[in-house]
Amino acid sequence: MLSQTGSSIIRGDLGVEETFESDNIVRWDGERLYVEQDVFHNGQLVHRKYRRTVTESVARVLWSIINRAKQ
Repeated sequence: MLSQTGSSIIRGDLGVEETFESDNIVRWDGERLYVEQDVFHNGQLVHRKYRRTVTESVARVLWSIINRAKQ
């Protein structure tokens, strides 16, 4: 199930309102952590399953949760 992630962003450089939808599942491709997002410009889908890299702070929190679960 996709959920909207935050509010829309006005992209003045493109002249569009940009929004995102995501299933909020963190994935690992062997090199990086990412979430898949669908990107919309003015309500029209422009990128399907766009891979947005998870921030370092989110990755650190996930790492600590995983390590606690191993104990």
